[in-house]
Amino acid sequence: MPRPEKEKLVEELSTKLSGSQITILTDYTGLNVQAMTILREQFRKSASEYHVYKNTLARIAAQKSGIEGVLKFMEGPTGYVFSSDPVTPSKILTDFIRTNPNLKVKCAVLSGGVVDGSRVREIANLPPREVLLAQLLGQMNAPITGLVNVLSGPIRKLVYALEDIRKKKEAA
Repeated sequence: MPRPEKEKLVEELSTKLSGSQITILTDYTGLNVQAMTILREQFRKSASEYHVYKNTLARIAAQKSGIEGVLKFMEGPTGYVFSSDPVTPSKILTDFIRTNPNLKVKCAVLSGGVVDGSRVREIANLPPREVLLAQLLGQMNAPITGLVNVLSGPIRKLVYALEDIRKKKEAA
């Protein structure tokens, strides 16, 4: 019979797996305590969490959350990063791996779907949220700006024609 602590831990992990925008699974083999502490501090500053769970409990939580594609990555030492912002923890991991190549990204659960670890680097290269929103707004604004230019074209041509007539009458 499972202990209440384990049941609570599975429920907590299941909630985090299904509630996080992104969950990144890492292999921390070869990292010392000091490096792990630095990594956890960086995640804490960015409102992300980094935890290590037993694989058996993590598998139960993943099945409970309906994220079965992640089960094959739950082998060996596995650390879990939970965040509501997909870009920030990806950037932290990518920067950390440059100085600590022992840390490996196994996979990521992004909005319920499992993606390969190499995709985390691609996510890290995305521009910040504000820049993406500005680009989206610019794209939404482009058709309206084009419409205004098209509609003002005939009026502009009329003004140019009237100006040419005025210049010809003044010259005559």
